[in-house]
Amino acid sequence: MAAFLQWRRFVFFDKETVKDPADNGKNFVVPVGISACDSGRGHIVLGDMEGQIWFLTRSLQLTSFQAYKLRVTHLYQLKQHSILVSVGQDEQGINPLVKVWNLDKRDSGNPLCTRIFPAIPGNKPTEVSCLSVHENLNFMAIGFTDGSVVLTKGDITRDRHSKTLTLHEGTCPITGLAFRQGGKLTHLFVATLEKVQCYTLSVKEYPRLELDVHGCALRCSALTDPSQDSQFIVAGDDCVYLYQPDERGPCFAFDGHKLLAHWHRGYLLLLTRDTKSPNKSEFGSGETSPSERQILTIYDLDNKFIAYSAAFDDIIDVLAEWGSFYILTRDGKMSVLQEKDTQTKLEMLFKKNLFVMAINLAKSQHLDSDGLSEIFRQYGDHLYVKGDHDGAVQQYIRTIGKLEPSYVIRKFLDAQRIHNLTAYLQALHRQSLANADHTTLLLNCYTKLKDSSKLEEFIKSSESEVHFDVEIAIKVLRQAGYHSHAVFLAERHTHHEWYLKIQLEDLKNYQEALRYIGRLPFEQAESNMKRYGKTLMHHVPDGTTLLLKRLCTDYQPSRDSADRDSLERGSANKANSEEFIPIFANNPRELRAFLEHMIEVEPLSPQGVYDTLLELRLQDWAHEQDPERKKILQGAALSLLTSDNTVFDKALVLCQMHNFKEGVLYLYEKGKLYQQIMHYHMQNEEYGKVVEACKRYGQQEACLWEQALGYFARKEEDCKTYISEVLQHIDRNNLMPPLLVVQTLAHNSTATLSVIKDYLINKLQRESQQIEDDEQKIRQYREETAQLRSEIQELRTSAKIFQKTKCSMCNSPLELPSVHFLCSHSFHQHCFESYAESDAECPTCTPENRKVMDMLRAQDQKRDLHDHFTRQLRCSNDGFSVVADYFGRGVFNKLTLITDPPGGKVGAGSLEADLQRDLLIHTKRNV
Repeated sequence: MAAFLQWRRFVFFDKETVKDPADNGKNFVVPVGISACDSGRGHIVLGDMEGQIWFLTRSLQLTSFQAYKLRVTHLYQLKQHSILVSVGQDEQGINPLVKVWNLDKRDSGNPLCTRIFPAIPGNKPTEVSCLSVHENLNFMAIGFTDGSVVLTKGDITRDRHSKTLTLHEGTCPITGLAFRQGGKLTHLFVATLEKVQCYTLSVKEYPRLELDVHGCALRCSALTDPSQDSQFIVAGDDCVYLYQPDERGPCFAFDGHKLLAHWHRGYLLLLTRDTKSPNKSEFGSGETSPSERQILTIYDLDNKFIAYSAAFDDIIDVLAEWGSFYILTRDGKMSVLQEKDTQTKLEMLFKKNLFVMAINLAKSQHLDSDGLSEIFRQYGDHLYVKGDHDGAVQQYIRTIGKLEPSYVIRKFLDAQRIHNLTAYLQALHRQSLANADHTTLLLNCYTKLKDSSKLEEFIKSSESEVHFDVEIAIKVLRQAGYHSHAVFLAERHTHHEWYLKIQLEDLKNYQEALRYIGRLPFEQAESNMKRYGKTLMHHVPDGTTLLLKRLCTDYQPSRDSADRDSLERGSANKANSEEFIPIFANNPRELRAFLEHMIEVEPLSPQGVYDTLLELRLQDWAHEQDPERKKILQGAALSLLTSDNTVFDKALVLCQMHNFKEGVLYLYEKGKLYQQIMHYHMQNEEYGKVVEACKRYGQQEACLWEQALGYFARKEEDCKTYISEVLQHIDRNNLMPPLLVVQTLAHNSTATLSVIKDYLINKLQRESQQIEDDEQKIRQYREETAQLRSEIQELRTSAKIFQKTKCSMCNSPLELPSVHFLCSHSFHQHCFESYAESDAECPTCTPENRKVMDMLRAQDQKRDLHDHFTRQLRCSNDGFSVVADYFGRGVFNKLTLITDPPGGKVGAGSLEADLQRDLLIHTKRNV
């Protein structure tokens, strides 16, 4: 039970007398004789003792219509529908009538009355005491002074679709009714002078539950908003009770004789009789004497304060509409209570330093987070000024996310309140709103306080509870000298770079850093070895080399034995071994071991590995003095060259730099640099090697013999033996013209005519023999040409007599029809059609003719191959022969082939064709 005397009083409403804008600002006059009031749907509804119903709009326009002949006793305006339900009398006596009005429809200018029925419980006329209608228009409850409650179920606006029944009977007058809708359940609260009961209307039997044995007077009950769980309020003289459908809720000790109770937007409005006024009547009626004085009080039940309280004379009713309370009094005046805005109310609370109440009020008014944060800030400032730094920091913590953290930090830095500052910074980190500076400041607070336990708790919190920038924390701890803490943080949150940097640069723990890299996943291990490999190689060469061997072959992160047994072996990862060669810049021994391991385990290692190993082996070979050892090193170097894994250019340069003769010659031969091989022997004046190179590679490059001849010709020494051997090969293969040979040897003073005598004689003899052979062929070709011309002339000038008696195909005697060709072949018609590929060619001569035609076409195609001709002429030793060959093919003549149209046939006298056509294409004749 909440004690009323403990509640603070405020004036959160402004009272004004309503003025009539149409009457020069005079007080607005309410119609006299008001007997019933209600509000909703944008107007105030009044009923008077003469049967009229008045409507008052927001602009204070009054309209009315005659609803009853005598008087209006009750009004109920629905909030969600333009439906008005009234109870009144049309004739003398106890004859209450219920009328339902549709305010959206008109009948002769007045609202349409959709239903009229008498309000009588059973057959006994009784006065109506209260009225309630459900917002879904399916229920209407009427309470009577004899203790009866009549329930109308169905469409209340129509007679046909509804039925009426007596829900409740008793002896005590009904003082309050209210419908409550909770999901699919519908309840009806019934209040009398002595009891409070609840009916469940969604169940057929309408079960009843008695909630309390304390009742209330007429108009002293109400229903809260759905936001307050739609509780039924009963205002008794001692307390105000709140009820749920199945139990009684909280109660408030508000003393005084209650005359009226309303609920609107979270406020409970109570009208009580002044203590100096006379006692209430027997029925607890709201009727008052002309001199009665009343107290109107507005309570905020959630925040436990009185929002307004004032004395009034003779209040008829208090109505809530347009966001304000309108108070009607017997003297015809109307007053309005307008609620102050939230900011004004908060300022009033701030002036009295009632910050807790301001916070509760702001929450109930659904103030946004920015507004709440401002209240927390002002509350914190107030506590800070009072010296309550612990309380102030708690309020500042509630502003996190809205208030700039520097505002709070500056206050506690100035006051040297490190503990409070630490608490604020911790909260800032818990909400993940701290930046790098905040993390730095918090860690500095820990170190300044030398609070190792707090520091460890902060950095060793579980990963789900980490609300700070780990990298910044590592930096701060490192700068403060807390290397062990920094290393722990870096290892736990997998900041590998920071872990290794601290281990190598601060703690100088190279072995631990190497072990840590070996436990990293492949990508991180590879990148960190590239970064710190030189440092580790300098201090831990053997261990670093072993790790690099693992990294470049079949890397698996190092694990404990238990983990290694429990986890399956992952996919193999291999780094590029060539990228790690610079790490061994000052460690050739380890580099050699690493490279030899790589080519042994990974034969397909990058070429850079083989090139670097070759360089190391050549260096060892060049500096080695022991002949036996040097021979072994030479073989090792050659084995690398023959492995085909080295880069040719690099290997050649290395061999030349170290004067490695065997390697140079091998690479020249591998690269088909035959001239370089010969030049190498020439430079070393190895005459026998020069001739041997010509013999070995002369087939690939014939010009080697020419270059060898020129080389020996320039030597003033006696080289007749080598010159003779060279000339023999030149003569045998016809590599040089004789004139060029003579000109080349003319510059040598030691070369006499006897050196080239045999060469010249043999050359002249072969050329003479070649001339004789060519002349013989010319004579033969001329004779054949003359014979062919004779045959052509005969065909042109003389008739061709076909004397064949047998078919050239089946060798049977010819019979008509037959086919004859100018080539003297004859065929049966059916044989020709069976074996001939074309109607215009002789089947017997076709293969030979086709060969000739293919040769002509090939020559015609090769006539335009100028690039091929030029290249062949340049590379040939006998250019005249090449030109003669192409001249013979007709390259320098324009050749035109003329063929007969398809299917053409030749008569006996049509032989006017070109020479080549007569020779190659024999047209058939039909006899």
